[in-house]
Amino acid sequence: MTKMIVRVLGFLVAAVMITAVGGFSYLYLRKPAMAQAPAVKVDITPARLARGQYLYNLADCDGCHSLRDFTRFDGPVVESGRGAGTVFPPEMGLPGVVAAHNITPDKETGIGNWTDGEKIRAIREGISRDGTALFPMMGYQRFRHMSDEDVFSLVAYLNTMAAIRNVVPRSRVAFPVSLLIKSAPQPAGHVPEPDRSNKVKYGEYLVTLAGCMECHTPARQGQPLQGMTLAGGQEFRFPGAVVVSANITPSLQTGIGRWSEQNFLDRFYEYKGYAEDGPPHVGAESFTVMPWLSFSRLPPEDLKAIYAFLRTRQAIYHVVDSHPVWQAQRDSVKPRG
Repeated sequence: MTKMIVRVLGFLVAAVMITAVGGFSYLYLRKPAMAQAPAVKVDITPARLARGQYLYNLADCDGCHSLRDFTRFDGPVVESGRGAGTVFPPEMGLPGVVAAHNITPDKETGIGNWTDGEKIRAIREGISRDGTALFPMMGYQRFRHMSDEDVFSLVAYLNTMAAIRNVVPRSRVAFPVSLLIKSAPQPAGHVPEPDRSNKVKYGEYLVTLAGCMECHTPARQGQPLQGMTLAGGQEFRFPGAVVVSANITPSLQTGIGRWSEQNFLDRFYEYKGYAEDGPPHVGAESFTVMPWLSFSRLPPEDLKAIYAFLRTRQAIYHVVDSHPVWQAQRDSVKPRG
């Protein structure tokens, strides 16, 4: 009887090990879901260039792909590094070394040799030119809702940017995240134009492309907390500074529930002067990653649509300290040996 029990246990252990090895092999070897890059050449027109620049700013492409001067309010772009790519600082707590690609038309270090279809697939589906999954910090999971015409416009704009030679190292995402991100890409298919006649629906479209949900919803281990959508509290750590996203639900006490539509517009437009003339130098107490400079250029009808959509969301009571300066100061002090 004892030998039989030992033999059964041995079989069970072997079965578990085989299953574990098989599962790991599947995750390691499998390819992300992908479609063929569309065989399309985007025509560049004045209308598409204007719309593409608008979308580039709305989606805050500069926020990840450009060199920025964070000694100034909102980290304005250094023009010589617009779209040239960057490596994110370790303070952000990302799993491994994560880099944003050079998205300028430079043929050696950027995307100058990519087809327009490959660019579209990367933007909306998260598949790089070599068939690997892009790290989901790239907003393709929300960009898959970008309409066909809008993604054409964005690519048209990217194709006209100044080519900048800048070698950016490949991301080295730590295990097991390196395997798990393979499930993030999904084919987008055909995406129709948004209904601009419906203010709330168009506001939802703009909010989606702008990434408001991701930034203003607290997350744990990369997953948004249930019941806290848009309630703020997501922490962003940079060298020497910490900022926490605000509650933008209609909560009267802790969100924007008391804001009128005009209050909402004024909050963005107060930075128009900074966007036009250049923002001032600031310290950690005013550090922000909210793209105020870009959003201050949004037309009133689009900000009104965003406001209309936010007013339909669940009001969540959640107090947020957006600038915990003491935390940044504490972390910047190194213990003496």
